[in-house]
Order: sequence, then C-alpha cells, then structure tokens
Amino acid sequence: MSIPVISVQAKPRDAATWAALASRVEAAGYDALLAADHPGAVASPFVALAAAAAVTERLGLGTYVSHAGVREPLLLASDVATLDVLSGGRARLGLGAGHTPAEWAMLGRERPDVAGRVRRFVAVAEASRALLAGETVTLDGPEVRAFEARLTAPLPIQQPVPFTFGGGNSTLLRWAGEHADVVALSGLGRTLPDGFSHEARWSGEDIDRQVALVEEGAAGRVAAPGREALVQTVEITDDAEGAAHRIAERFETTTAEVLASPYAWVGTVQEIAAAMAGHERRWGITRYVVREPHLDEADRVLAHLSHAARHEPRR
Repeated sequence: MSIPVISVQAKPRDAATWAALASRVEAAGYDALLAADHPGAVASPFVALAAAAAVTERLGLGTYVSHAGVREPLLLASDVATLDVLSGGRARLGLGAGHTPAEWAMLGRERPDVAGRVRRFVAVAEASRALLAGETVTLDGPEVRAFEARLTAPLPIQQPVPFTFGGGNSTLLRWAGEHADVVALSGLGRTLPDGFSHEARWSGEDIDRQVALVEEGAAGRVAAPGREALVQTVEITDDAEGAAHRIAERFETTTAEVLASPYAWVGTVQEIAAAMAGHERRWGITRYVVREPHLDEADRVLAHLSHAARHEPRR
C-alpha cells in the first residue's frame, strides 16, 4: 500500500486562526491547504492562500475548486501565478465546472445546461493552463473570449503548475484522464432543487464507473492522473457499523456503502487505514482531502499512517 497523501480544505474566518491553522497543517505533515472558491459566500481563496504562504514553507496551496463557470481565464491564471510566486512555487490550480445557480445569478448570468457547462469548463481550463505556461491565447467564444491574452508578469515558478479536476461529469472525467494531474472525486451527484445540496453517489459501482472513465481518457498517457477522494465525514469509533448506519441515514445511502466508501472515514484508525488500502486496490485512490471540522480526527489517522510507514518492515 502507498502512503496516502492527505490535504485539508478550510475556510478562513480571521487572520489569527487562519495563520495558526496553516502552521498546524504544515507541522502535522499534510500535503496541502486548500480553500473553497464560492464567490460571495466564502472569503477570497487566493488572498487567504497568499496569507497562508507567508507562515508556511512546504505546504501546497490551492483552491478546491475554482468555478470555471464564473472565473475568467486571464484573471484566474494571474491569481494562480501570483500565489505561486509568493509561495515560492507551491500553488495548485483546482478547477471544476460549477453547480451553484446563485453564483451565476449574482453576476447577472443564467446557469448553462450541462453541455454548456462542460464546454465552458474545457475552454477555461485549457486557456488558463496555456496562460500559466507562458502562451498567448486568443478565443472567440461563445463560451470564452480572449484576444492575445498573456501573462507577462508574474509568471509561475512551477512549470507546469499542478492541476486538479474536481467533478463527476462523464465527459469531463474522460477529459481529466487525459489532461489532469489529479482527479478529485467527491461522491456528489445531481444538484438538488435548493441549488446547494447534492444527491449522494457513494456506491462502489458509481466509483467504478467514474474511475473507468478516467482510465479511458488516460489511455494514451504514460501515467494516469492521481485519484483523490473528498472525505465528507470522519468518525473514529469502536462501533464502525453503528456509526456507518447513522451516516447512511444522513446521506441517504446504505451502511455497507458507507463502510466501503472513500468519502467517509469510519471506525478505529486501524480500520480506517485498512479501508484506505482497499480503496487503493479497487480504485487507485491514494489521495484524500478532509475538511477542517474533522481535523482533530484526521490528525489521528495521519499520525497512525506515518507511524505505520516508519515501522514497516523493509523488503
């Protein structure tokens, strides 16, 4: 089993607690600190991540994930490049197609249909990555327009900037298999009528299907992108089945699916580590993102994994 790579997604509330969180996450050995990107609903992620860069030295920094439906490529690339320079080469580009209708509405736009969101994502992703690579971009819509757009300063230190795709659309999973460095699976399905909640897609069959699409897209690559799961909940307990039953009711799934899912860490730290080994064997998932409210529990899991790796017998 590979040692899983674990990152933390968090929302800044004030300067002192955000700086303390960034320092804690780095000291504990997490891979990255990631900020949500929902304009109007959370703090500006790039401002927050630049502040985190000032109090850390190793920690990766990125959005999880930016909204291609409302972000313009030149502005997004400029933010990522600036973060990369200020952090000494630690920025990540995270991008998804977007799902929240309010984020389009507040900008006076109508949310496109699924096909329109897919086209917009691909255009924004390809343009942003080209700009970060120092290329000049001209596009004549209808999804994106740009005329000889380019970054003259600052250019990112990293070439290329690591790129994560977050989403579950079939077309984009194939595209990400071909182009992304990391594919982030969330277990979230169709957006519900409230515009914010989602159907849960936690079944093994759903994940099998998504992974197969990624592998299909990656067929021509030397190595497929890394696979990552967004951990929706963590409960360290001696009664894994009882906890999983409660979680299943909350997410409208089954106890068996919760226990097998990469989207929930349930049980003792040893049981969670064993489940991770199963996720790697079945789906190639070796990366996880946990949210700040579960950080204390995630610390225990990370400490167990690190201890086990240090004491693993040499072959």
